[in-house]
Amino acid sequence: MMDKDDNGLEGVVAAHTVLSEVDGAAGRLVLRGHAVEDIAGRWRYEDVLALLWQDFFAPLPAASDLAQALGRARAEVATLLRADDRDVLADLPPVEAMRALLARLPDGDDLPTALRLVAAPVVFTAAVLRGKAGEAPVMPDAAAPHAADFLRMVSGRPATQAQAAALDAYLVTVADHGLNASTFAARVVASTGAGLASAVLAGLSALKGPLHGGAPGPVLDMLDAIGSADAAARWLEAALDRGERLMGFGHRIYRVRDPRADALKKALRELARVGGVEAGRVALAEAVERAALASLQARKPGRVLETNVEFYTALLLEAVGLPREAFTAVFAAGRVGGWVAHAREQVQRGRLIRPQSVYVGPAAEASPAGTSLPVR
Repeated sequence: MMDKDDNGLEGVVAAHTVLSEVDGAAGRLVLRGHAVEDIAGRWRYEDVLALLWQDFFAPLPAASDLAQALGRARAEVATLLRADDRDVLADLPPVEAMRALLARLPDGDDLPTALRLVAAPVVFTAAVLRGKAGEAPVMPDAAAPHAADFLRMVSGRPATQAQAAALDAYLVTVADHGLNASTFAARVVASTGAGLASAVLAGLSALKGPLHGGAPGPVLDMLDAIGSADAAARWLEAALDRGERLMGFGHRIYRVRDPRADALKKALRELARVGGVEAGRVALAEAVERAALASLQARKPGRVLETNVEFYTALLLEAVGLPREAFTAVFAAGRVGGWVAHAREQVQRGRLIRPQSVYVGPAAEASPAGTSLPVR
């Protein structure tokens, strides 16, 4: 019988995949043969799509051609925006509004469908953010790189090369990460033959849960509350005294430092080098990181609680001009490429996902012959 602690499927293998390997003990994330720290900051997101999608779409264009096709897909998706969207979606959080808009895309299993699904989060998130600010959407530039065009559609002005490179580094680091909750949800739906749009919507619905994709924003709340580097240790100790969790530290899989955190820290430093980040903000973050790791090691010596991807995600997305309430939607903009790849892999190589459950409810009640059970 399944132990009650097994209800999270810990240690259960549900898929064989060529897409990514998460080695929690060694602190490694490998995307189809490439360590994430080797490609983050060097590859564009479009290059990672070409890597993840190979063998799943035939024929798959070269990365440069795929980038152009993705640009055209952004322009196609923008035609789905309506004049009354701002009024209808104004009160929804960005990820909820983006999910509602994403449902306008038809299902399918071909490359054009996949490209529209990758294009949709950036087009819709940008439109929602501008609508909340009382501004009209900025239409996509089909010739622009994906990350740069996203930032331009949000702000209404061209992104700097450093800003686009920083966002690309983020999108690459979160493109795929094993069989996490949202990816598993996408694979379950894909296994039914429902189509890529249905699988992506399932993944997005799982990602918006606060235990999965909702943590980067509160990292900034923590930094704002601390305020200065010399207050970090005192503030963090008080938070731990109250039994609070320190946002941006610890991970369910990694038993050592999250490799994505180092990749994003490097990208943030590169952005700071060209003046794209306030120096004091970076200094505060590094002071908080040092103090938090010291406090956690002293208080919880039996647990490994290292910096995770959320800590430097928050700082990087803030630095490129994205508001914290949109961070989960931006996470989806990166992870959608992985959801699509997993959905296609499941359809091609897997079968209907149908695990067993163990019934632990009350035994069936026996009823005398000729009588019926009471209506309840």
